[in-house]
Amino acid sequence: MIEINKVSKAFKQRKGETYTVLDQVSFKVQRGEFVSLVGPSGCGKSTLLNLIAGFETQYEGSITVNGQSITSPGPDRVVVFQEHGLFPWLTVLDNVAFGLKQRGLSKKDRYELAYEQIKAVHLSKFVERYPHELSGGMKQRVAIARALVMDPEILLMDEPFAALDEQTRYILQKDLEEIWQKTRKTILFITHNIREAILLSERVLVMSTQPGRIKQEFAVQAARPHALDDPLIHSLETRILAVLTDELDKVVQGEIDHEYSI
Repeated sequence: MIEINKVSKAFKQRKGETYTVLDQVSFKVQRGEFVSLVGPSGCGKSTLLNLIAGFETQYEGSITVNGQSITSPGPDRVVVFQEHGLFPWLTVLDNVAFGLKQRGLSKKDRYELAYEQIKAVHLSKFVERYPHELSGGMKQRVAIARALVMDPEILLMDEPFAALDEQTRYILQKDLEEIWQKTRKTILFITHNIREAILLSERVLVMSTQPGRIKQEFAVQAARPHALDDPLIHSLETRILAVLTDELDKVVQGEIDHEYSI
């Protein structure tokens, strides 16, 4: 489905120096799989997501989806960002239906499809509300519905729940898990939250600090739906944290004090 093969990405800084963000990153995501990426800030997670989305096209290595090289954004890949990006002058229904309007669907057809996805994220009572009348969690639900209504093969999610409070975040995690189990969309999910990654994913990939590489892969073998009180979840969380702590030590020592240790 998605194949990342020896991908490296560097940016030129103002003084002409080269800053390497990603270095020889390789992994695969199978069709219908839910995979999460975790790693220290600045390790290239979002950069990698942008490359897969087709927003960035200058890099070394190869990225393919269904065997086809990625050269630009496409309808098979939809991104859900941390910021919902809703149009404030449109209702929930019109925000979700907006992409379908661009595709040329009739008003009746696009509203029917939009309403179906709005129900899937439990907002059917709010179809005529405007974004300023919604909570943060509701806005992010609308953003997810807007992505799903386009029926993409792949959902690329860049810390979509990071700005939410803990309770709302947990509710949306359960909603997303339910949506994934029903639709079996291929999902690549970026988060800094280890527990979130484990609760949602089938695999968790831990990235090293800059330049970003895949340091270790963990399979989540707990029964679905993943539960917070499952001993396997707690054990896996401890193992991932141990791997990630080594990388966080490098970040802190590089930025603050070489003698500092987490």
